[in-house]
Amino acid sequence: MTRAIGWLLGVENVSSIDEVDAAFAAPWAAEGAFWVFLGAAALIALSLVFYLRFQVQGPRGPRLSLGICRGVLLALLWITLADPVLQMTVVNQQKPLVYFVFDGTESMAIEDELPDAQRKSIEEAVDYRPAARERTVASTVHVDAASAGLPSRLDYVAALLRQSNDNLLARLTNERQLQIEAFVFDGDSTSRLRKLEPTALGLRLGGDRLDPSHLADQLAARGQVTALGSVLHDASEQFGSGRLAGVVLVSDFAHNSGIAPLAASGRSPAERLGVPIYAVGVGATEAIDLAVDLQTDPKMKKAERSSVLVKLRHSGLAGQTTTVRVTARALSGEAADAAREEIFVGEKSVLLDAAVLTVELPFTPEESGRFEFVATAERLDGEVVSENNRAARQVNIIDDYLRLMYVAHEPSWEWRFIKEVFHRDKLVGMQGFRTFLASSDPRVRESNVLFLPTLTPKRSEFFATDVIFLDDMPRDGLSDRFGEMVKEYVGNLGGGLVVIAGPRFGPRELAQSPIADMLPVLIDPQGELRDQAEFRLKLSPYAAQHQFMQLGNGEAENARAWDNLGPLPWYQPVAAKHPDAQVLAEHPTDKCADGRTPQPLIAIRKYGKGEVVYLGFNESWRLRRQYGEKYYRQFWSQLIYRLGMSHALGADKRFVARLDQPQYRAEDKVTLTVEAYDENYEPLAEEGLPERGLVGELMVPGQSGAAPTLSNLTVPMLRRGVFEARIPVFAVGEYSLRVKDPVTGKFDEQRFEVTPVSAERRRGVRDEKLQTDLARETGGRVYDLTTVHQLAEDLRMEPVEERFTRNLALWSTPLWFAAVIMLMLGEWLSRKIIRLS
Repeated sequence: MTRAIGWLLGVENVSSIDEVDAAFAAPWAAEGAFWVFLGAAALIALSLVFYLRFQVQGPRGPRLSLGICRGVLLALLWITLADPVLQMTVVNQQKPLVYFVFDGTESMAIEDELPDAQRKSIEEAVDYRPAARERTVASTVHVDAASAGLPSRLDYVAALLRQSNDNLLARLTNERQLQIEAFVFDGDSTSRLRKLEPTALGLRLGGDRLDPSHLADQLAARGQVTALGSVLHDASEQFGSGRLAGVVLVSDFAHNSGIAPLAASGRSPAERLGVPIYAVGVGATEAIDLAVDLQTDPKMKKAERSSVLVKLRHSGLAGQTTTVRVTARALSGEAADAAREEIFVGEKSVLLDAAVLTVELPFTPEESGRFEFVATAERLDGEVVSENNRAARQVNIIDDYLRLMYVAHEPSWEWRFIKEVFHRDKLVGMQGFRTFLASSDPRVRESNVLFLPTLTPKRSEFFATDVIFLDDMPRDGLSDRFGEMVKEYVGNLGGGLVVIAGPRFGPRELAQSPIADMLPVLIDPQGELRDQAEFRLKLSPYAAQHQFMQLGNGEAENARAWDNLGPLPWYQPVAAKHPDAQVLAEHPTDKCADGRTPQPLIAIRKYGKGEVVYLGFNESWRLRRQYGEKYYRQFWSQLIYRLGMSHALGADKRFVARLDQPQYRAEDKVTLTVEAYDENYEPLAEEGLPERGLVGELMVPGQSGAAPTLSNLTVPMLRRGVFEARIPVFAVGEYSLRVKDPVTGKFDEQRFEVTPVSAERRRGVRDEKLQTDLARETGGRVYDLTTVHQLAEDLRMEPVEERFTRNLALWSTPLWFAAVIMLMLGEWLSRKIIRLS
């Protein structure tokens, strides 16, 4: 009955009507409803008078009924002019909405080498017909025409959709009464998701009808990356996702770009989607493959022994032997101007008797500069992909030292212990650690090489610094020139800054200074030292993302190390954290000015090209309490290496060339950016350059055995201090791009590779773990192509109820139309029966 009433009022699938209210929408009627009803009553009265006084033929009873019918009809027409509106709050039942999301990236074009029994099982399950493959292959890029003709992953998915008997989508729409919308992620739209047309006409003929064969015709493997986190985010933003009941994700789950679909902390895209994910895996879970990973320190020191680690991961190759070879090439520095020959690092034969093997090769650098280390492993029989048999990494080899500048008003325990740590560090030493103590005797600062005579040395010396420490200092001890130089040093040159709050002056002394703009915290100018009660520092969830906050092997040792800090007697409060900062440690109870956010004690913020770390106390030396220097050295060393090694070292910061990525595909454009300063770290301008730009040369690999060719180029100025060029590349192979420093006359070299193979085809297997985790974490289920037909049984979903309030124009509803027609026909028939003229 409720459904019928809803239909009469123009609302379909109504399960209940909660509230009903009537009103008039016409302005003249809304302000005078009395006149509407008075007019309706008058029309009824006139109709009665007409039939009772002027129609004398026939009995009085029928004439009275006719008068009432005519009056009601005229009253309805009169009320129609007042635009009657019925406001209804109803509960509407909708079909459950399910998204089918198909992977359209290049990895779906991989032709898996499967055992015969497994391949036969898949082909029977999806009713694979080789003749139907041609349509899919025709729209799929990078398929080897000379291949053995094996079906690709996408061929099997298309066969599943085209299946004539017991079609999965047909069962879901007909038997399970689901509304299905299909999408593909293939990079063909600005969104990661592209909606597929349900039928050849792009219309839902006959309600929610789908043509699965037409969906299959629209699939193609052309996407460059699999960004599953972004795909799930886009799915939650689709129109209609408010009543989404589930997502069926058909993919090989080889996530390789963008945000992670599942996150260790915070709400991941999969969780924000808020519905179960039914993960349908396509592709082999195991393949014959060998992958190489190269691990080195980001810095090495000339003439000191180091190690290069090569990690080998394999599947299906147990018992075989491969040869690992590591070489290096100079990209910049003193070795770059010599003949660019390969430097042999080491070679080793390895028996693949474990899933993961580590090969350590000792290496003692003989030259300094920036080098590229390359590790390769020979290709073994049966490997599906060989692109991952090579790994490269760039390393800075220094003949110098890290330069640390410590600024403080007077000696403190923190300064003493930090100085001891880095005086013994081989990458810093006594030469690399310099202190400016404002309270010290100027004669000592002038004569002692361990001290800086001035806070603002000449620019060439100041900007050669790698990390600056700013300890407890009064405002009058920090000149504006120093603040502006620090700001330029961090923001433009990628330097590191550590601000340590002391008990005497505190961070409020930095208010209204240039340095305040860079801090991870917002300063409270009225903030006073808080030492009323001891407290234990509390790590935030973000601490796990930063290596310098991890002081042990595992969570238990890390907690023990930080607990070794003991109760802290005081800290300096701030107004709040900066919106762009991450708080790594906080006070367990005290709050900021908003009364909700805990007081930050350790925080980090990206500022320009560099980073700034803030400590709300200078008591970290207490980490030495029970374990000596172990955790104290680890904390400060890792922090300094993060800040000091994230950019070029020493004077090399003055001329830095970068590429936008290490690998390109044919017909891509390589973007070369050079940041160039003169001897005083003033930005270079094109006016002083002979070619009105920087001079460079590009070594292009020869094709089909031809020798490489060398071409000259000019890198034009983008803005003062920044030069940029976009260079198209077509030939496949290894390129060398060198740019000349106009100050020293030396070349800075960048190497990159151009390949016809995308990142999608560098991984030959399905990521079964991610597939399982996505389903488990969201309450869904896991399938492959042989079990996917169970979806029709598993997707038993109840209709979705939507409660909404709607204003209905009564005159346009079936009920109103039926009432008018019935009154007109009733009057006409009655007049015929009693023979009224």
